[in-house]
Amino acid sequence: MCGIIAYIGNEPALPRLMEGLRRMEYRGYDSAGVALLDSPSLWVRKDVGRVEALASRVKDGPTAVVGIAHTRWATHGGITERNAHPHTDQGTRIAVVHNGIVENMSSLKRMLAAEGVQFRSETDTEVIPHLIRRHYKGDPVQAVIDTVGMLRGTYGIAVLFADHPDVLVAARNGSPLVVGLGDGETIVASDPQAIIAHTRRVIYLQDREVVTITRDGANVCKLDGSEVGRQPELIDQDYELAELQGFPHFMLKEIHEQSESIERAIRGRLQLDEGNAKLGGLEMSPRDLRHIARIVNIGCGTSYHAGLVASMAIEDLARVPARSEIASEFRHRNPIIPPDALFFAISQSGETLDTLGAVQEVMIKGGHVMGVINVVGSTIARACGKGVYVYSGPEIAVASTKAFTSQVTALLVFTLMLARTRNLSLEEGQRVARALSAVPGRVREYLEAPGPIQKAAEIIAKARYVQFLGRGYSYPVALEGALKLKEIAYIPSEGYPAGEMKHGPIAMLEKGTPVVLVAPRGSQRDKAISNLKEVQARGAFTILVHSAGDDELADMADVSIAVPETEEFVSPLLTVLPLQLIAYEVAKLLDRDIDKPRNLAKSVTVE
Repeated sequence: MCGIIAYIGNEPALPRLMEGLRRMEYRGYDSAGVALLDSPSLWVRKDVGRVEALASRVKDGPTAVVGIAHTRWATHGGITERNAHPHTDQGTRIAVVHNGIVENMSSLKRMLAAEGVQFRSETDTEVIPHLIRRHYKGDPVQAVIDTVGMLRGTYGIAVLFADHPDVLVAARNGSPLVVGLGDGETIVASDPQAIIAHTRRVIYLQDREVVTITRDGANVCKLDGSEVGRQPELIDQDYELAELQGFPHFMLKEIHEQSESIERAIRGRLQLDEGNAKLGGLEMSPRDLRHIARIVNIGCGTSYHAGLVASMAIEDLARVPARSEIASEFRHRNPIIPPDALFFAISQSGETLDTLGAVQEVMIKGGHVMGVINVVGSTIARACGKGVYVYSGPEIAVASTKAFTSQVTALLVFTLMLARTRNLSLEEGQRVARALSAVPGRVREYLEAPGPIQKAAEIIAKARYVQFLGRGYSYPVALEGALKLKEIAYIPSEGYPAGEMKHGPIAMLEKGTPVVLVAPRGSQRDKAISNLKEVQARGAFTILVHSAGDDELADMADVSIAVPETEEFVSPLLTVLPLQLIAYEVAKLLDRDIDKPRNLAKSVTVE
């Protein structure tokens, strides 16, 4: 993986391809490349590093009207120009860009090598152009169909043929592709963001489908050659080319956008007078909600942490059994899928392969699954059919911030709906609704005066290891704080339930080890004080996130950061903010690539 863009039309292809790559830079990548049809041959250029490095290298490229381009996130083989996409056959007559993983690469390579093919890269992708050449008998579509029939694993590919200047061929299985239908031009991309500047009429490819595109449109077929009569859809989400708007990094900009993104997640959904809420995308009546016996939240990384917060709130407020599952584990362990459970698939991109696999496993076993998604029209959103859009807006920084708080907010809105059909009275429902509606203002209040973030960051930047602790609703926040620090500052860090600390992690503490304790006012505050004393007794440097006005607790730590006081179940929406800022400031002190941290991708579409 990571980003595919292919163009055929009447205008020069190179500017459109480079624009598409720039629009997908937020996904994370390590190299980039482009192939153009410079009749009668193919013109291929690649480079390691950023899209701008490639842009400088290809600025004098041919004025071709057909081409493909790619940003690569390394899976097979190191970060080298040779391993960058596009890859070609030996005669450089066929070029391929590919997202996914060819699981049977080794056996295919052995077969091709025995037939005389000499490989130039370490990638799994390179087998694809050689296989297409092997099958090519004059029909480019059939050659692609025959080739993907031999592949085991996931793929989204776009193929350029020197012998067919008026055609591009693409195919998908488990890795997203969308076809944009313009006026005299057609574009294929792995992300709608790459094509929205040119058209809003799109066709979403499904698994095991192949599309032939010309400048006049697209023809979709299955692997058996039968045509698919799919009607184009209109993208109604705005995808503007992201701008920093005065911020030094997208991550900091997105942290400061959270009051607005949380507001969007609750707008039109809360019913303050009725102490209730409504999520139209669920299409569930109060009677339907009453029949739910348990909730299972499924996600990876930050989305898993959002699910943990929601699971606690669902049990706390609605008294319905709930749990959060790591999608990459859940999908492979033959899970039990109760018919009376509702599953939520949580994903910012809506393309996370592990989460999509979990969705498919739930569906195969007859379960009821809905999406909690940010990207409209994404694969998981379309697979689920029903669910909740969180409306956090485009998130460009690889490390997620506003998507986390939007996911938590949307799931808390659902919790209120569910709780009102059970045990929550009108007065209690109004209290919950008021607490949620007040969050955007409190987020804004905190970000205007965030406290001694820089002091905490200066201590952590010198550390070899950092421990994050929290109890109850603050435990997922501790996990998220540790993840953010690892993701963008590369400092070893762990998040733990504070009560579990003495069952092993306390052995990691020595004099000066930073310990970040998240302890807002709530039911477990006094227990948190005990944990604070325990780590201080081992010489730890303590950084405390607490409720404003809790002076007794604030005086106990080396660095104290106050957040506005709120109801305990919405506290993660506030307590996570200083942890996001600390990670950002530490990464800045260490001169890290904050928006595009090493080895990470925004949309993880491989296993």
